[in-house]
Amino acid sequence: MGMTTDTISIPHETLTQFVQAIMEGAGTPTEAAAITAESLVASNLRGVDSHGVQLVLAYVDQIRRDAVNLNARGHLVSENGACLVYDGCDGLGQVVSGICCDHAVRLARANGGLGMAIARRSNHYGASAFWAQKISGSGMIGMVMCNATALVAPWQGREKIMGTNAICMAVPGPRTFLLDMATTTVALNKIQKAILSGESSIPQGWAMDAEGRPTTDPKIAMKGLPMPLGGYKGTGLALMVEILCSVLSGGPMLTQVGGLWEKRGPMRASQFFFAIDVARFLPIADFETRMQFVRDTVKNMAPALGFDEVLIAGEPEWRAEETRRREGIPVARGIWNQLVDLAASLRIAAPATA
Repeated sequence: MGMTTDTISIPHETLTQFVQAIMEGAGTPTEAAAITAESLVASNLRGVDSHGVQLVLAYVDQIRRDAVNLNARGHLVSENGACLVYDGCDGLGQVVSGICCDHAVRLARANGGLGMAIARRSNHYGASAFWAQKISGSGMIGMVMCNATALVAPWQGREKIMGTNAICMAVPGPRTFLLDMATTTVALNKIQKAILSGESSIPQGWAMDAEGRPTTDPKIAMKGLPMPLGGYKGTGLALMVEILCSVLSGGPMLTQVGGLWEKRGPMRASQFFFAIDVARFLPIADFETRMQFVRDTVKNMAPALGFDEVLIAGEPEWRAEETRRREGIPVARGIWNQLVDLAASLRIAAPATA
């Protein structure tokens, strides 16, 4: 992808402490800074660097623009049976999401095995997988979705009216399946990462220019249009997410959502958290055995020409995590230098690097 990017390797514990220090230095309460740092570094560990520590640059910019309320924890709007609406009051997305995950699990336990919490007026929460896994860690299937800044044109259009709206599902038990995907070919943060890292090109098929022509230039892509996943199917999925998140929550919809990198004021995103208590359907051990069968069936098939193996959703990220926990997290030099400069502006010393 473009030129080879110079990287440095940072132990994940060191990186987490550094990110937390930056967030605290920008005025974030300790507990909120800690969960923010944990969620971002968790993405880097899984190899999803687009949703990792580079986002601190945007988060602190939001803080400096008064586009986020650092002390807000939000409040309950309504609770009816297994259904809950939560107002994030422009608080940090990680704070609001942690609260809503807890509510979804609580509701599932109290209401026959299903619990759904939807947040409005929240902020960027990092990668959806972190929150779906938080739910699955309670022995439940976790489904998480969010809307996002309107930077995507619908299939056959060229006006930016939709977000890269994410869909995620995690299952409890051993690592057998974890799906986390944007409804565009790639999440926009992957294109932003290419720019921050100093890369000169992105793969064909990721994005179009403002007129709808395919481009491999990341800067043109950021001013242009991310490619919907599978054409009209990606647009349909994005609107499905929009309905379940913002339409249902009463939050800002489509072009009403603010920006993260685009400096559009408060983001006011909507997020969906759904918990399914597996034990209400069958014993958890049986579920895990059946999931292992699904995984093994997929893994044991003969790979297509040109491939060494068949991968299941979540597998590349689990492998990356195993390696990065052992060897450290590679951070692009361009991104690292910006983090160090940001820390210096907050009078925070950067950790030593090899």
